[in-house]
Amino acid sequence: MRTREFAGTRVGAVGLGCMGMSWAYTESERDDDASVALIREALDLGVTFLDTAQPYGDGHNETLVGRAVAGRRDEAVVATKTGLVVESMATRNIVRDGRPEHVKASAEDSLRRLGTDVIDLYYLHRVDPEVPLAETWGAMAELVAEGKARTLGLSEVGVAQAAEAHAIHPVAAVQSELSLWTRDPLGAPGGRSGTLPGDTTETGEGPGDVVGWCAASGAAFVPFSPLGRGFLTGTVTAADFEDTDFRGGNPRFQEEALKANLRIVDVVKAVAARHGATPAQVAIAWTLAQGEHVIPIPGTKKRKYLRDNAGAAALDLTEADLAELDGVPAAVGGRY
Repeated sequence: MRTREFAGTRVGAVGLGCMGMSWAYTESERDDDASVALIREALDLGVTFLDTAQPYGDGHNETLVGRAVAGRRDEAVVATKTGLVVESMATRNIVRDGRPEHVKASAEDSLRRLGTDVIDLYYLHRVDPEVPLAETWGAMAELVAEGKARTLGLSEVGVAQAAEAHAIHPVAAVQSELSLWTRDPLGAPGGRSGTLPGDTTETGEGPGDVVGWCAASGAAFVPFSPLGRGFLTGTVTAADFEDTDFRGGNPRFQEEALKANLRIVDVVKAVAARHGATPAQVAIAWTLAQGEHVIPIPGTKKRKYLRDNAGAAALDLTEADLAELDGVPAAVGGRY
């Protein structure tokens, strides 16, 4: 697989989001043994940038990733996160906690579950509006000084917050949702597409050109959900999800919005047909084309989709392709 640079290390140009192996999507298909095998196959394919977080199954996903990389730890760049806490698995209620003491304690928990001595990339999952960012980020920087984290990142922030943190300790990566139906981090006009309470974009101001800020600041930009939570693959054509599936409550996946959003998929399919590629590969390749510092992390728990996603690294979209894809209509419905 082609590679890209992250903090002085070469990683696969396409990474792997591991969240769906533990919760949020089609949970009836959860199979830990199969997921471990998938992660190990990912490493074989050169998919070496692995993403997890404490809230994904309330620690389950970190344990799963730790089990998968055991004996192969030096082949993987493992990212996990702090700052969000699962208050109730029954209701899936998640709260923010950016207190320095929580940052330190959650890092120890993550290290234990991952079975490692150091976290390669430690993200602040969400900024806690009740705690000054400087205090949270300062505690995370102390973890780097102590050798418990190699690099630090931020998730779902705007340019101002990224710059504030970067002035205290280098921001190695910013992770945000970016895909053909969520282009807010590019600073796209009218790009506001729905937020979690407390997110920077909740003010309506938008995050700004976060992708550009990362390029200028020597940071990676890591798109999560580059496949639009599976929608851009063209396989989701009806609002029919399990009760526990996160997408069932998303505005974009409600019946009328979903039908309208199929216009986006039609364009992706047309480009894919010209290249003999899959829609998934085109959607991922579009994110890769946003800059050499962009490392998307599509998630899957099926090995055939892992191979498909990895193949996007070899797909070169033409200027005409990109212009056509850039011109797709804005998505109908908010993200959340």
